[in-house]
Order: sequence, then C-alpha cells, then structure tokens
Amino acid sequence: MSDFHESIDVDATPDDVWAYVIDPSHLPEWQASAVSAEQLDPGPTAVGSRVRVTRHVGSREMPMTMEYTEYDPPRAWTLQGVDGPVRGHFHGEILPIDEGRRSRVIMDLDFEGKGMGKVLVPLVVRRQVRKEFPVNERLLKNRLEHRTA
Repeated sequence: MSDFHESIDVDATPDDVWAYVIDPSHLPEWQASAVSAEQLDPGPTAVGSRVRVTRHVGSREMPMTMEYTEYDPPRAWTLQGVDGPVRGHFHGEILPIDEGRRSRVIMDLDFEGKGMGKVLVPLVVRRQVRKEFPVNERLLKNRLEHRTA
C-alpha cells in the first residue's frame, strides 16, 4: 500500500487527461510544490525517459530526476526517483467513466529517503505531501475541466 492514495473524477476524456498530465511543463500548474519540470531526453516519452523536477521541500528548492518505469498511454504511467536525498515513487492511472466522456484519475505516491532524506521524509516530506495532495487534486481537476470547457 502506498503512503498516499487519491482518486478524482474529472469532466475530461482519458486522452485529454493523458495529454495534460504527461507533459512535464504542466506540473507547476497543478502541483503546489513544483517549481519547474523539464524532460531531459530528446524524442517521445517512453520507459526509461527522464524528467527533472525542482520542488519546494520545506524551505529549500530541491531538484530531482524521475525516470519512467511504466508508460502505457492513455492509461497508466509510473515514475521512480533516481537521485537526490528524497526519491519519490509515483503511479498514475486514468480510467474512462461515463462511456469515456469523463475520467477517473488515480494517484499513488511513496517516498524513500537516502542520506539526509531519511530524516527529511518522515519529518518534512510526508507532512508537506499530506497537506498538498488534496490541493493538487483540486488544481488538476480545475485545470482539466477548464481546458476542455
């Protein structure tokens, strides 16, 4: 079981949801701690592609590299942190509902601490994510529903 599990229903098709959530440039629009995000590898995204995300963690900005370990458009994707003291493991799924007119977005997030991250994860990161995850859900829903309106 993951540390954090959330599910939201949005008034957008799975293809529209996929196109939005998979584009790293949108991350700061719907994730409160994300300062910036960029794809590191040229070409289309696939398993093994990497994304650099800079986040506010506590009072610091921390860059971290995430690598796709699953990429199944427009259904599921998994990213694993590969560097830094705090390494996230994120899994997302998009399920069609209402005959594909709407979508259910399911998100699971876990963390692993390395070095000073072993202290940061329980004292700072989990507390921050506990507050931020519901905000991120609302931001994502709002962005998706207003993009397709």
